[in-house]
Amino acid sequence: MAQPRRRGGGGQSACPRPALLPAAALLLFLLAAVALLYVSPPPLSDHPALASSRGRSPHALVLNNSGGGRTVESEHREISHVPREADGLWGSKFASRFYGCSSSSSRFLGSSIITQPDRYLMIVTSGGLNQQRTGIIDAVVAARILNATLVVPKLDQTSFWKDASNFSEIFDVDWFISYLSKDVKIVKELPQIGGKLRTPHRMRVPRKCTQRCYLNRVLPALLKKHVVRLTKFDYRLANRLDTDLQKLRCRVNYHALRFTGLIEEMGEKLIQRMRARSKNYIALHLRFEPDMLAFSGCYYGGGEKERKELGAIRKRWKTLHATNPEKGRRQGRCPLTPEEVGLMLRALGYRNDVHIYVASGEIYGGARTLAPLKALFPNLHTKETISSKEELAPFSKFSSRMAALDFMVCDGSDAFVTNNNGNMAKILAGRRRYFGHKRTIRPNAKRLYSLILNRRNVSWDSFSSRVRMVQKGFMGEPKELRPGRGEFHENPSTCICERTDGKTAAKSNSQTEQVLSNDTERGIAIQTEEVSSNDTERGLAIGEPVVSDEEAGESEVEEDASGEREETIDPEADDDALVRLEDPELEGILSD
Repeated sequence: MAQPRRRGGGGQSACPRPALLPAAALLLFLLAAVALLYVSPPPLSDHPALASSRGRSPHALVLNNSGGGRTVESEHREISHVPREADGLWGSKFASRFYGCSSSSSRFLGSSIITQPDRYLMIVTSGGLNQQRTGIIDAVVAARILNATLVVPKLDQTSFWKDASNFSEIFDVDWFISYLSKDVKIVKELPQIGGKLRTPHRMRVPRKCTQRCYLNRVLPALLKKHVVRLTKFDYRLANRLDTDLQKLRCRVNYHALRFTGLIEEMGEKLIQRMRARSKNYIALHLRFEPDMLAFSGCYYGGGEKERKELGAIRKRWKTLHATNPEKGRRQGRCPLTPEEVGLMLRALGYRNDVHIYVASGEIYGGARTLAPLKALFPNLHTKETISSKEELAPFSKFSSRMAALDFMVCDGSDAFVTNNNGNMAKILAGRRRYFGHKRTIRPNAKRLYSLILNRRNVSWDSFSSRVRMVQKGFMGEPKELRPGRGEFHENPSTCICERTDGKTAAKSNSQTEQVLSNDTERGIAIQTEEVSSNDTERGLAIGEPVVSDEEAGESEVEEDASGEREETIDPEADDDALVRLEDPELEGILSD
């Protein structure tokens, strides 16, 4: 006989029915699972943009997806909703302690004293805008070493970029000459010598040629011929020089090289238009062009279509060999996909309402490739979207002038993000260090690879925490790079000083200590180079490293196919996603 059900609170059994326990537990489990799915973003591999690549690569990017951007956006909605922006995203709290210091010492004699009247140096640059910029900077220093007059450099007009612009159409040539007048004598055209115009003696110096190398190789020809023209002048000066010559590099790079008034005016307009949209903005140098991807040898999940298209481009360079895409990923040698860049920025704490300026050429896959990034950050802009065709008409047919506009907007940004370590990334990183350590982010691709690979197995909080951890040391903080590490244009440590307790001193992280003699720029020098006395009348200002030309040849250069001794540009393989080769077109494509 069934026991009657009791009503009310009295007389209830102290123990619940055993049958109700599993049901209640199951209900709680289901509620918890739903809540977890609501607060945690979808795994990277579940995005529609990646759906058909499952089983091949968890980070693959399908470039032929026809699902459109709406579905991708809905999948990213939870990632994009963060109530408060993280601290320190727009600058370092230590930045105010550091400042650029590039004035010369009292031992650096004026150009009117050291310049010899019958020595003229001409150079021909190579590559894109930023590679040519490094050549111009080093040309000024080379002329100083040789006590020669520099003829305004001739820009590369025949390489991959096919830009017919001359120096005065990109840079303010009058400012360039006048600003450096006390350091190096510069003229616009080669004058007559002895009543007649001399034919320049053409030659090429080894890569990363030291001060002594210039004196041993170039000076004899200069003394005999009076006019020397150095061809393909890219990376033809050693990375390490004495302190005053390094500071001269900084004066050229950060003060003497200004764009023309037309470029400056348009660049400022673009910056102000970004500022009108948002108090702070990010500039992203994406580098996801077909040529870049083909060279990398990486695979992004586009199936046979991608393999054929990029493979055909890659065959243009006979110097490239077969690669292992997964190995390249593990070693951090592949550009991140636009979505992966977006995930990194969201994990670092940038809100989805931030405005991003994208500096890039043709994006492989076009709008479909950008769709996942746009879902994470809807406010994407380019110079084409924030200006009219009429405004861009004076620049649009010239790749270097268009690159100059991107350079200005990236330099004016509150946070600069680069997806590779090419010349533009390095020069902007160094410039932003010099002018106050503005936030500069370079993806730690090697470490991010494993995080993205396992993204599906962790919560969003765990993923973002790990991203922030692996990005330490890649955020543009002061003293992030050791003095002397990497290219000087990226890490101009000799030209960055630190204030300490209102006192001024100079401290070296290398072998010596040297007090900066310029009263207005005394501080703690992050790096000074080894100093030794040298024969100034042969062209050395101060501090020639004691290395013979033969020793320099053994340690710094290598033989190319033609027998010319050449050098690998950066010995730190982990810092470069690319290795530069002696292929003019290849170098041109990769240079910026």
